[in-house]
Amino acid sequence: MFENPSNDEIKAILKQAKSIAVVGLSDNPDRESYAVAQEMQRRGYRIVPVNPKVDSVLGMQAYASVQDIPFAVDIVDVFRRSEALTSVVKDVLKTSAPVIWAQQGVFDEDAAQLANDNRRTMIMDRCIMVMHSLLVKSEQSR
Repeated sequence: MFENPSNDEIKAILKQAKSIAVVGLSDNPDRESYAVAQEMQRRGYRIVPVNPKVDSVLGMQAYASVQDIPFAVDIVDVFRRSEALTSVVKDVLKTSAPVIWAQQGVFDEDAAQLANDNRRTMIMDRCIMVMHSLLVKSEQSR
Protein backbone atom coordinates (compact mmCIF):
# COMPACT_ATOMS: atom_id res chain seq x y z
CA MET A 1 0.00 0.00 0.00
CA PHE A 2 1.42 3.37 -1.06
CA GLU A 3 2.30 6.01 1.50
CA ASN A 4 3.60 9.47 0.75
CA PRO A 5 6.90 10.49 2.35
CA SER A 6 6.59 12.19 5.74
CA ASN A 7 6.05 15.94 5.92
CA ASP A 8 9.68 16.30 7.06
CA GLU A 9 10.89 14.42 3.97
CA ILE A 10 8.63 16.48 1.70
CA LYS A 11 9.88 19.68 3.31
CA ALA A 12 13.50 18.62 2.71
CA ILE A 13 12.70 17.83 -0.94
CA LEU A 14 11.09 21.24 -1.47
CA LYS A 15 13.94 23.09 0.25
CA GLN A 16 16.66 21.30 -1.75
CA ALA A 17 14.94 21.48 -5.16
CA LYS A 18 15.73 24.29 -7.57
CA SER A 19 13.84 23.15 -10.69
CA ILE A 20 10.42 21.66 -11.36
CA ALA A 21 9.40 20.13 -14.68
CA VAL A 22 5.63 20.46 -14.95
CA VAL A 23 4.08 17.73 -17.11
CA GLY A 24 0.79 18.92 -18.60
CA LEU A 25 1.49 22.60 -17.94
CA SER A 26 -1.12 24.58 -19.86
CA ASP A 27 -0.52 28.02 -21.36
CA ASN A 28 -4.08 28.92 -20.31
CA PRO A 29 -3.93 31.19 -17.21
CA ASP A 30 -7.32 29.82 -16.09
CA ARG A 31 -5.95 26.29 -15.66
CA GLU A 32 -4.79 24.98 -12.28
CA SER A 33 -1.44 23.85 -13.72
CA TYR A 34 -0.69 27.41 -14.85
CA ALA A 35 -1.63 28.98 -11.50
CA VAL A 36 0.42 26.49 -9.49
CA ALA A 37 3.46 26.71 -11.79
CA GLN A 38 3.31 30.51 -11.81
CA GLU A 39 3.23 30.64 -8.01
CA MET A 40 6.10 28.15 -7.67
CA GLN A 41 8.06 30.27 -10.17
CA ARG A 42 7.36 33.34 -8.01
CA ARG A 43 8.69 31.39 -5.04
CA GLY A 44 12.03 30.95 -6.79
CA TYR A 45 11.83 27.63 -8.62
CA ARG A 46 12.91 27.21 -12.24
CA ILE A 47 9.76 25.98 -14.00
CA VAL A 48 10.22 23.73 -17.04
CA PRO A 49 6.99 23.25 -19.04
CA VAL A 50 6.41 19.77 -20.47
CA ASN A 51 3.62 19.86 -23.03
CA PRO A 52 3.95 18.88 -26.71
CA LYS A 53 1.15 21.30 -27.69
CA VAL A 54 2.84 24.56 -26.61
CA ASP A 55 6.12 26.33 -27.40
CA SER A 56 6.51 28.18 -24.11
CA VAL A 57 4.69 28.89 -20.87
CA LEU A 58 5.51 31.50 -18.22
CA GLY A 59 8.41 32.73 -20.37
CA MET A 60 10.08 29.30 -20.35
CA GLN A 61 10.66 27.01 -23.34
CA ALA A 62 8.37 23.98 -23.33
CA TYR A 63 9.50 20.43 -24.08
CA ALA A 64 7.45 17.61 -25.61
CA SER A 65 8.48 15.11 -22.93
CA VAL A 66 10.58 14.93 -19.78
CA GLN A 67 13.26 13.08 -21.76
CA ASP A 68 13.61 16.07 -24.11
CA ILE A 69 14.74 18.42 -21.33
CA PRO A 70 18.50 18.92 -21.96
CA PHE A 71 19.37 19.44 -18.28
CA ALA A 72 18.59 17.75 -14.98
CA VAL A 73 15.49 18.70 -13.00
CA ASP A 74 14.86 18.07 -9.32
CA ILE A 75 11.10 17.38 -9.34
CA VAL A 76 8.73 16.25 -12.07
CA ASP A 77 5.28 17.58 -11.15
CA VAL A 78 2.46 15.78 -12.99
CA PHE A 79 -0.78 17.51 -14.03
CA ARG A 80 -2.26 14.60 -15.99
CA ARG A 81 -5.02 12.11 -15.28
CA SER A 82 -4.24 9.16 -13.02
CA GLU A 83 -4.40 6.80 -16.03
CA ALA A 84 -1.44 8.64 -17.63
CA LEU A 85 0.78 8.47 -14.54
CA THR A 86 2.48 5.14 -15.37
CA SER A 87 3.56 6.40 -18.79
CA VAL A 88 4.90 9.61 -17.24
CA VAL A 89 6.83 7.59 -14.64
CA LYS A 90 8.34 5.45 -17.42
CA ASP A 91 9.43 8.66 -19.18
CA VAL A 92 10.93 10.06 -15.98
CA LEU A 93 12.86 6.81 -15.34
CA LYS A 94 14.87 7.55 -18.51
CA THR A 95 16.14 10.73 -16.80
CA SER A 96 17.97 11.51 -13.57
CA ALA A 97 14.99 13.24 -11.90
CA PRO A 98 14.82 11.90 -8.33
CA VAL A 99 11.28 12.99 -7.41
CA ILE A 100 7.94 12.42 -9.16
CA TRP A 101 5.10 14.49 -7.76
CA ALA A 102 1.50 13.76 -8.81
CA GLN A 103 -0.85 16.65 -8.15
CA GLN A 104 -4.03 16.60 -6.07
CA GLY A 105 -6.40 13.92 -7.35
CA VAL A 106 -3.70 12.02 -9.28
CA PHE A 107 -3.03 8.57 -7.83
CA ASP A 108 -1.91 5.21 -9.26
CA GLU A 109 -0.52 2.39 -7.09
CA ASP A 110 1.23 0.70 -10.05
CA ALA A 111 2.96 3.92 -11.06
CA ALA A 112 4.11 4.42 -7.47
CA GLN A 113 5.45 0.87 -7.30
CA LEU A 114 7.35 1.39 -10.56
CA ALA A 115 8.89 4.60 -9.22
CA ASN A 116 9.75 2.94 -5.91
CA ASP A 117 11.29 -0.11 -7.64
CA ASN A 118 13.56 2.30 -9.51
CA ARG A 119 14.58 4.24 -6.40
CA ARG A 120 12.61 7.37 -7.20
CA THR A 121 10.65 9.26 -4.60
CA MET A 122 6.94 9.37 -5.39
CA ILE A 123 4.48 11.85 -3.94
CA MET A 124 0.84 11.49 -4.99
CA ASP A 125 -2.45 13.29 -4.52
CA ARG A 126 -0.78 16.39 -3.06
CA CYS A 127 -0.61 19.93 -4.42
CA ILE A 128 3.04 21.04 -4.52
CA MET A 129 2.04 24.68 -3.91
CA VAL A 130 -0.11 23.82 -0.89
CA MET A 131 2.60 21.59 0.59
CA HIS A 132 5.19 24.33 0.01
CA SER A 133 2.90 26.84 1.77
CA LEU A 134 2.36 24.51 4.73
CA LEU A 135 5.91 23.20 5.15
CA VAL A 136 8.34 25.77 3.73
CA LYS A 137 6.74 29.17 3.24
CA SER A 138 5.16 29.21 6.70
CA GLU A 139 8.60 28.50 8.19
CA GLN A 140 10.16 31.34 6.14
CA SER A 141 7.60 33.85 7.37
CA ARG A 142 8.22 33.17 11.04
